[in-house]
Amino acid sequence: MPNVELVLKKDVTPFRKIAIGTWQDSYDPSVYGTLDVRMEKALQYIEAFRVETGKRLTVTHLVTKAVATALAETPDANSMLRWNKIYLRKQVDLGLQVVMTDEATGKVDLSAAKIENVDKKSLKEIIEELEAKARRIRERKDPALEATRQSMGMVPFMAMNRFMKLLSFLLYDLNLDLRALGLPRDPFGSAFVTSIGSLGLSVAYVPLVPYAHVPILVAPGAVLDVPVVQDGKVIPGKLMHISATFDHRIIDGFHAARLANTMRAMLEDPFKRFDTLKEESIRASEAPAPV
Repeated sequence: MPNVELVLKKDVTPFRKIAIGTWQDSYDPSVYGTLDVRMEKALQYIEAFRVETGKRLTVTHLVTKAVATALAETPDANSMLRWNKIYLRKQVDLGLQVVMTDEATGKVDLSAAKIENVDKKSLKEIIEELEAKARRIRERKDPALEATRQSMGMVPFMAMNRFMKLLSFLLYDLNLDLRALGLPRDPFGSAFVTSIGSLGLSVAYVPLVPYAHVPILVAPGAVLDVPVVQDGKVIPGKLMHISATFDHRIIDGFHAARLANTMRAMLEDPFKRFDTLKEESIRASEAPAPV
């Protein structure tokens, strides 16, 4: 089994060939954009979901599901580069950032939890899987991650850059499954979601990480109380900025627009686009709960 299940994309446009030839790696071709989303209905949906299931649904979960659905509906964006050729991923896997705190020292570190086939899973399944993976990571019970952390700790700082490039070459250019050596299989997935809203930020652009081969980074911000114009009148509203960074060798304006339109449609009409909820749960969520 390879590191990532891929299919070579053969119908590459001339522009895509030029883009691939223009930039040598993902240090160069970053494109940034921000999507503004009305969140009144999403907050109501979160409260209704919590009432019905008892699960702590958050904005991050909604955005994660929306990103996965958008990628499934825009398969050309669900891809990666190998040897200057575009390969389409066979499934939609997403990485999410997990904050780790060492109880003994109080030091904070960051890690990633990957959810596979996110577009095919319910919100309830996504919540439960992410909670379980985050718990294992924070309790240092994820064998692959702990093995990776130990390996990284043995590499001198001066050699780290070359070491990361070597790992990237083995995992993605050669597409080798290195789980036998303690390295997780495709640890970052099709796209990476990091919630800057939990830090109190509304807008921030995450840099592309060359060794991860992830062409899309999504950062949902804090939900803001803002004046909005609706039916020609200024009213109080809830707004969230979703910041994104793209690898322009793979993603262009057409792809970005399709991804953004799908995400906005889902987040602004959640009762129709996410898991179906009972009427009594919806009625019980008259006011949105804080997230």
